[in-house]
Amino acid sequence: MSTVRQSAPGTTRTCPHCRTTILDSATICPACKKYLRFDPGAVARAVPSLVPLKVEGTFRHPGPEAWEYSVVVSIKNDKGEEVARQVVGVGALQPSEGRTFTLAVEMFDPSGAKGIPRK
Repeated sequence: MSTVRQSAPGTTRTCPHCRTTILDSATICPACKKYLRFDPGAVARAVPSLVPLKVEGTFRHPGPEAWEYSVVVSIKNDKGEEVARQVVGVGALQPSEGRTFTLAVEMFDPSGAKGIPRK
């Protein structure tokens, strides 16, 4: 028998597989995509209810020498105060090498109702 986690919205825990901080309500880790517990409705709740932001960009290094890069994600609250900042990746581009980066904000309805109101 499966039990669904009941916790306050925004409560976090650590994924036992990849050690990423995830939402307590998650049934599938958004980082490693592994199942966290058996739950018949897990797949339905693992699909985002809403993706209000998705940005993808590709660039190619034009220079004759390698360049380094850092991918930084910053989250600010309504007052403009930074509440989180994290380097999610670093690397180097060799001449004429390219990279594609995608940033997505996925929102989930932990009840599985998918009833997020729109303005």
